[in-house]
Amino acid sequence: MIFAGSMAVMTVVSAVGMLIDDRMLVGSTIWFKPFKFSISFLLYAVSLAWMLSLITRGQRVGRWAGSTVAATGAIEMVIITGQVIRGKRSHFNSETDLDTLLYRIMALTIVILWTAAVTIAVLLFRSRIEDRASTWALRGGSVIALIGAGLGFLMTMPTADQRKDPAATSVGAHSVGVADGGASMPLTGWSTTGGDLRIPHFVGMHALQILPLVLLALLLLAARFPRLGDERVRVRLVLTASGAYVAVLALVTWQALRGQSLIHPDGATLTAAAVIVAGCAAATYASLRGGATPPDQPVPGDQSRTTTELPV
Repeated sequence: MIFAGSMAVMTVVSAVGMLIDDRMLVGSTIWFKPFKFSISFLLYAVSLAWMLSLITRGQRVGRWAGSTVAATGAIEMVIITGQVIRGKRSHFNSETDLDTLLYRIMALTIVILWTAAVTIAVLLFRSRIEDRASTWALRGGSVIALIGAGLGFLMTMPTADQRKDPAATSVGAHSVGVADGGASMPLTGWSTTGGDLRIPHFVGMHALQILPLVLLALLLLAARFPRLGDERVRVRLVLTASGAYVAVLALVTWQALRGQSLIHPDGATLTAAAVIVAGCAAATYASLRGGATPPDQPVPGDQSRTTTELPV
């Protein structure tokens, strides 16, 4: 939470930087990257802090893993901000020995951060949380976030042009099929002319927030729709949401790797999206219709709880 607080401050600093510093880097205002990373780390740190509070086994290991995430995240932000001050790219930059060293340090810290996040995910799987829907929302969110983080490594691979040029000063890229720094979407900065590997990275990472929010929405709606008060129905709906999320993540990854912009899908992408929507709708219908029992009428021999409280 200390790290999250520092990222909140850094978000403000970066926002001010965008207002008063007119320097541009790779087609974007130079302070845009620390601004985006600050917000992302803020959300990620708060989510992990909450999840760590729910761990019932291996709490000491969890504390070390959480501290490791905070420390490595802080190192990432120090390097990103330092390179902004120098007017240099932090990622994919091998212009000088110093730039290469800083980029390699970032690569190492992100591997350590990912390993610590894996540790937290394992502890969540080992912990007992009374509400099963909450358990699966947390487990699903943490696993998908790990996949999303892992997809970020695709950006570190040299492009075809970089492999052909031994004097290239960049190794890796955000975009596929086009050069970094071209036409992009507002706010996100994602390419509008080619694929962008930041999209699956972003979508995957934020499963850590989205799936618990889906569960929270189900709990709030349970007051109006009694069927949602049944824990088993909520479990099925959370698993449906997790499956749909994985399918969407696979789709945007496939789209990016084909060098296709998110906002310019072709027929194959639209067909796949339609299949995902239809499958999600069918699974949601089946989850709501299948064998729900009112909370006050438990199935004989079924010891599952029907609480509608999200663990805090």
